[in-house]
Amino acid sequence: MEDVVLKTQDELSALKIIYPGMKQRNVLKIFRDLRTKLLQKSDGKNFVLMVSSLGLGGGASFVAMNMAASFALDEKKTAIYIDANSEDSFSDKILKSTSDYGLMDYLDNDSLDLQDIIYSSGISRVRVIPPGSLGDTAVERLASSRMRNLLSTLKSRYDDRFIVIDVPPVSDSSVPRIISQNVDMAILVVPFGKVTAEQVMSGVDAVGEDKFAGLIFNNE
Repeated sequence: MEDVVLKTQDELSALKIIYPGMKQRNVLKIFRDLRTKLLQKSDGKNFVLMVSSLGLGGGASFVAMNMAASFALDEKKTAIYIDANSEDSFSDKILKSTSDYGLMDYLDNDSLDLQDIIYSSGISRVRVIPPGSLGDTAVERLASSRMRNLLSTLKSRYDDRFIVIDVPPVSDSSVPRIISQNVDMAILVVPFGKVTAEQVMSGVDAVGEDKFAGLIFNNE
């Protein structure tokens, strides 16, 4: 999987995306360790991972994008970052609004193929699916069989591909509860020192205890 134009180290640093040889070695190590733990949990098989947070500005997009980048650090693996957080899209920063179609367009239009919504991220072996056009039926589209089939196809087509879905905070949207039904694992990003134990338990309940893979405390 080749990228046409790769982002420079300065561009990746500005976006807070990890890369080999970066100066903040501790950040790189954290994401590598997270990747290792998730791979252990999946017995080394590829999976669909959902990332949400417990509140607005919790840092889910930062974690989700870097989880995708961490899988792709391995030259034998690839990753797709799906941006389902349309209210606070991180993919806009990556793609610089060059995308014609996105996730919601695909779910709403049977004539679109997967190749129509997958874009180069500028990061080796990482692809991006942006949110696409919104509408009054956005939640219903995410709960559709076409969404389930999309995730299944992305996962099954290549066994070295990892899918990471960035979704809105569990406290502000029903999307995490809907998406969690079709993923293998879910992690919750906790803004350090800003949430209660009750909020954490509520978040775990929203994604489902059977899918819950752990909490990540974020100081960003």
